[in-house]
Amino acid sequence: MDIQFVAQIDASADVVAFPVRKGEAGALGALLGAAAAQARFDGVAGAIAETAAIDGDQAKRLLLVGIGEGSEQDLERGGAALTAKLQTSGATAVHVDFASAGQSDADDVLAFAMGARLRNWRLDTYRTRLAETAKPSLKTVTIASPHGDLSGRWAENEAIADGVALTQTLVAEPPNILYPETFVERCQHLTDLGVELEILDERQMKALGMGALLGVAQGSTRPPRLLAMRWNGGNPGDAPVVFVGKGVTFDTGGISIKPAAGMDMMKWDMGGAGAVAGAIKAIAGRKAKANVVGVVGLVENMPDGNAMRPGDVVSTMSGQTVEVLNTDAEGRLVLCDAISWAQSAYNPKVIVDLATLTGAMVISLGHEYAGIFANDDTLAADLLAAGEASNNKLWRFPLSPAYDKLIDSPIADMKNIGPREGGSITAAQFLKRFVGEGVAWAHLDIAGMAWADKDGPVWAKGATGYGVRLLDRYIAANHEG
Repeated sequence: MDIQFVAQIDASADVVAFPVRKGEAGALGALLGAAAAQARFDGVAGAIAETAAIDGDQAKRLLLVGIGEGSEQDLERGGAALTAKLQTSGATAVHVDFASAGQSDADDVLAFAMGARLRNWRLDTYRTRLAETAKPSLKTVTIASPHGDLSGRWAENEAIADGVALTQTLVAEPPNILYPETFVERCQHLTDLGVELEILDERQMKALGMGALLGVAQGSTRPPRLLAMRWNGGNPGDAPVVFVGKGVTFDTGGISIKPAAGMDMMKWDMGGAGAVAGAIKAIAGRKAKANVVGVVGLVENMPDGNAMRPGDVVSTMSGQTVEVLNTDAEGRLVLCDAISWAQSAYNPKVIVDLATLTGAMVISLGHEYAGIFANDDTLAADLLAAGEASNNKLWRFPLSPAYDKLIDSPIADMKNIGPREGGSITAAQFLKRFVGEGVAWAHLDIAGMAWADKDGPVWAKGATGYGVRLLDRYIAANHEG
């Protein structure tokens, strides 16, 4: 979708949208006011009302778009609603008249545009019999406002939207198409933005002692990979911020196999890795003035004759040993070695890991928040603030030595699962054991957020792209001069 910015509405436009704040529908003219009344439209964010008019010999399609109180999130929701309404409507272009929205600044216009752009993502690659009426038609959104051409500022927003779209595509792809090797291939284009890539194969990881990550991968014919994506936009020599993502491209549960119903959805168990790749694309695309590295551990968890067994003991890169009691608690085994390697390779000042890690997190928070665990209060506060600002919301959970005894093993340094209660917390406690002294670390359990079974504020049902805007906003607010 092409987004354009102009100073005046085109009088010849045949599809025109009018953003309307909550409670201000009564100030519209007779025709639009009647449309609002008939649709019981009052400007609530994301609401749409529609009517038609004849202007000379031209028929015009007129839409009212609710932008609520005019907050950034309300404006994004309005832009997204407009795209959702027109995406397959047959309309190829829409002109948005921001003069009707009352007093608005350039940020309002950009937020509306961002919502429209984000909501436009969809994956039609495998649809061979899509009806013409179901195919996307909307190509151009032209926004008219007193601020005129905002294309310079829009470029930064578009880079972020591109990062979100990469994550959505990675998460949505089927597991026979997206697996460790092809995930790496999908990230090769990041070098065009100046990102440096480093790829470790099975042999290299074995030499480094990554027995936990390799243990998860050993039941699959798909070889594992560890991918590092480095953006050097800050001062040379400054320690980077490192994002670490769980990249289980398909998770059967291994020998501790999952129930058949719903197992197909485990293609998105690489949502953390997808978010990290998308965040690096966004950060590099807008040329962020910070040093940031994304590290993703990529495996497929399958139950063949060579698969890791419940009861096995594996050695991690850190030298610590893990008794594997459940092969479906595999994400932490991937992350622990990736976290160890990231510290060894980059000596970071901050590590943030993201993972679709525990079903317990979905039970706790549903699909409204991801959970955050942190060993540093400042880091936690900064990420919580970034979550609120980006509408990728977080809710903080505790860490405490009191939980450690729940994952102590009688024959190894730790078990990979604790009891049923506190499952998300014991998973975080497990990961904490691999974080070095003095490193600020946060773990984001995004199990309830990477995929949605219904439309959201700026996404359609399916892959949400959660985490990209959160990480980008965190970098922008805390690590750029």
